[in-house]
Amino acid sequence: MLIVAYRKSWPLDFSKIENELLQALSGLEITIEHIGSTAVPNLAAKPIIDIDIVFNKTVKLEQIKGRLEKIGYYHNGNQGIINREVFKRTNTLNHEVLDVIAHHLYICPQDSDESKKHLLFRDYLRNNKFESLEYQQLKYIIADEAKNDRKKYAALKEVKAKIFIERIIALANGSKEFSLSDNL
Repeated sequence: MLIVAYRKSWPLDFSKIENELLQALSGLEITIEHIGSTAVPNLAAKPIIDIDIVFNKTVKLEQIKGRLEKIGYYHNGNQGIINREVFKRTNTLNHEVLDVIAHHLYICPQDSDESKKHLLFRDYLRNNKFESLEYQQLKYIIADEAKNDRKKYAALKEVKAKIFIERIIALANGSKEFSLSDNL
């Protein structure tokens, strides 16, 4: 199954990864956020921990990049999203945490709109069970339509969940109106 029932181990999995990242980035002014569906209690999700490392103006992306490379990550560009850099594992170190727990790692400056949206969406779903269940149902429908193929799921979700996600971000931001053009 592409989408699985909520696992109580996800917060602990995040903490394990966070500890490794904090050691590698020691001394840099950053925050590490558990984002995405695995960060919302009782929400079914793909079993992949999504993480934002958010840095302030005193830190340079190159500093983070260099330290992450030392522990087996490589920079994979922004993948079309401004102020959100993607880092992936080299899969050559066999690290007992970082290569065992599936995760996506994003690096964002403090003023990143994308990181703000991640946090707004996460926090709103954490505090609004009805919308959390609505999102879960939408994800199951999309996974079924994609026949549990990850690439098809991602493409379908980009289209079919966009309105829902934008609505939740607008509600979390205190607005009843939203515009899809904000992300275009």
